[in-house]
Amino acid sequence: MNRFLCATALVVATLGFVRFSSATIFSYEAFLDGPSESPPNASPATGLAEVDYNDALHTLHVNISFSGLLGTTTASHIHAPTATAGSGTAGVATTTPYFAGFPIGVTSGTYDNTLDLTQASSYNPSYVTANGGTTAGAESALAAALAADEAYLNIHSTVFPGGEIRGFLIAVPEPCSFALAIGATFGLALVSRARRR
Repeated sequence: MNRFLCATALVVATLGFVRFSSATIFSYEAFLDGPSESPPNASPATGLAEVDYNDALHTLHVNISFSGLLGTTTASHIHAPTATAGSGTAGVATTTPYFAGFPIGVTSGTYDNTLDLTQASSYNPSYVTANGGTTAGAESALAAALAADEAYLNIHSTVFPGGEIRGFLIAVPEPCSFALAIGATFGLALVSRARRR
């Protein structure tokens, strides 16, 4: 029985390690509000942005919900990179003035779209130019900014043209990888327990 538990635990731990180390989807989340703007403002609006970067498919899935803006929307995009993680400002990295299909002229809404990062239309042209003049260079730079907490999502409005609400995109564990990592930890605990017997 102990040998069976040991073998099972090693398989679980190995599978967990392999899946965790080969993940290609990187998930980020931002809570958007006025105090997080630069400069901060007293807007009562809030929002949530979820961004998934897939380095194998070269896509960026963007899902945003927001409400309570004092002005109506005029723009929304991702800025990157800031000089310091979690603070400061940066130029626009993605499509300007707003994501394709983003709701404009509203005080609340939702947005769900996937950007093809191999297409120049997914970026601010100046961002592509600043990163080697290719979409591959722009994608690499954006991925690095996201991983370093140096990218933020901004929603601009008529009342706050420079941005009414924003939030830095922070990495969140992928649910599947998180579950497998827990499984691997559990497997290692079983191995340890089996050795003590």
